[in-house]
Amino acid sequence: LKLGDEVEPVLDALQAASPNRFRGIRFSVSWDPHPEVENRAEPGTLADPQFVAGARALARRGLSLEGSQFFPQLPEMAQFAKTVPDLKIVLNHIGGLMRVGPYGNRDDEVLPIWRQGIAAVAECPNVYIKLGGIGQPRYGFDWHTRDHPIGSEELAQALAPYMNYCIEQLGPDRCMFESNFPPDKVSYSYNVLFNAFKRLSEGYSATERAALFHDTAAGVYRIDI
Repeated sequence: LKLGDEVEPVLDALQAASPNRFRGIRFSVSWDPHPEVENRAEPGTLADPQFVAGARALARRGLSLEGSQFFPQLPEMAQFAKTVPDLKIVLNHIGGLMRVGPYGNRDDEVLPIWRQGIAAVAECPNVYIKLGGIGQPRYGFDWHTRDHPIGSEELAQALAPYMNYCIEQLGPDRCMFESNFPPDKVSYSYNVLFNAFKRLSEGYSATERAALFHDTAAGVYRIDI
């Protein structure tokens, strides 16, 4: 996308190579000022005119952008979403929360910043979010260190505050459960995770649960099933 308008022939080639499956691209803009955090982009990528031009090329084709960033960047993502309002943006892993390293043992500070960021992107109707990825160690849970794996009931209780907040802010029609396998496999099994999703969504209506488990994803990725 940093090619700007020159990304168009690249997108054309991708569509030609996979006309029935190509739905968009994933681009990590993850950057953090703390030296112990592994960065995957330069600071300010979301405001780079070339990147914005490339994103507009995606939007013109009806393709989506899979966004990956750290939670302090969520306000930047919200501004980017407003700059390219015709682009469907899917945020991975509840918006890139981090609760280790420089953000470890600081929930009183970290979680309000994350919540404010989620609320900011929720104001943009072109932003969707994936509810998952919390099994990665950077989310600050100890599940990957346990001798006995976590069960679905305990997992549902742990996931609920984060996922319910996202659902509350964006609505079920802009949220989708994700497995994030195989990375999340270090913390729990696939079956345990989806049973946890079932448990934590028990209070939602049948229509809302259908959106979370299927309809949102099918609509965003234009999957006819």
